[in-house]
Amino acid sequence: MNTTLRLAQQPEADELLGRSPLAALVGMLLDQQVPMEWAFSGPYTIARRMGADDLDAGAIAAYDPEAFAELLKEKPAVHRYPGSMAKRIQQLCQFLVEEYGGDAAGVWTGAGTGAELLARLKALPGFGEQKAKIFLALLGKQLGVRPKGWREAAGPYGEANCFRSVADITGPESLTKVRAYKQEAKAAARGK
Repeated sequence: MNTTLRLAQQPEADELLGRSPLAALVGMLLDQQVPMEWAFSGPYTIARRMGADDLDAGAIAAYDPEAFAELLKEKPAVHRYPGSMAKRIQQLCQFLVEEYGGDAAGVWTGAGTGAELLARLKALPGFGEQKAKIFLALLGKQLGVRPKGWREAAGPYGEANCFRSVADITGPESLTKVRAYKQEAKAAARGK
């Protein structure tokens, strides 16, 4: 991985997301109940607070849970719910250490099909069906991870030329389109 993503809308944070598979996974994990930019800048903030230029699954998994929660609570907080998200990040990192030797890219390396990759993503702590499909679409659309059938496995998030999720954000203009789509979807859901 060495692509510049534009999800945090901050150059340093976006650069980390583009070169660090673990940072991208952690950003996706944090992407709930907070603005997307806040979620995807979280990995950069965590790395800086740990005195590193990248995240390390082994180091995070082994970190004292209370101390790691305090690291996320430090102002400005990494998330609206820093304590619970600290626990989720550590669970994710522990899983990556146990299942992939701490290599986050191992989740997608060698996946033969989109369905296999989706199953691997859904097995990650904190990744349900929708989050897994969005991340699969992000991998395919922006990071060049495209096993056979990846678009189908990602569902509507895998469609070309759509603006549904973080997978479709490449800058401020596409961010505006994704926000508009989400607002329309929420309004339609309220109308039912």
